Amino acid sequence: MPNRFPGALSQDWEPVVLHKSKPKAQDLRDPKAVNKAIRSGAPVQTVKKFDAGSNKKTAPIVNTGKLEEGTEPAALDKVSNEVRRLIHKARLEKKMSQAELAKQINERPQVVQEYESGKAVPNQMVLAKMEKVLGVKLRGKISKS
Repeated sequence: MPNRFPGALSQDWEPVVLHKSKPKAQDLRDPKAVNKAIRSGAPVQTVKKFDAGSNKKTAPIVNTGKLEEGTEPAALDKVSNEVRRLIHKARLEKKMSQAELAKQINERPQVVQEYESGKAVPNQMVLAKMEKVLGVKLRGKISKS
C-alpha cells in the first residue's frame, strides 16, 4: 500500500493547552451566577453603593455673588416686531406658506412660526437663510421692541 504522506512522519508529543476566557464582569454580577457561587461556597464580595437606588437630585451649587450682582441676563432677547412683520410680509408677497418657507430654508415649520409670532430667539444662520429666500434684509434689526 502506498504511503499517503511523503517524507518521514513523526509524532508531536508537546502538550496542547486550551485556555478558557475569563468571565465578563457583567456575567459575574448576574443573579444566577451569584447564587451558584453562594451555593458552591465560593467567596462572594458584596459592596453597598453610596446612594444606590435613590432618585435624589442634588441641587446645583449656586454662586450667590453672581446672582446678587445681576450681571447675567434675565431673559433672552426675542425677535422684534419689526423683523416679525418683515418676514410675514415678504413671505405673503412671495405667496408662500410657512411650511414652504421652512422647507426652502431647511428648517422645521415650527421655526418659521416662532419667528413670525415673535417667540423665537434670533439665530443669525436662520435669519440669513430667510434673507436669501425672501430677498429682504432682516439682520441688524433684532433689537428688542
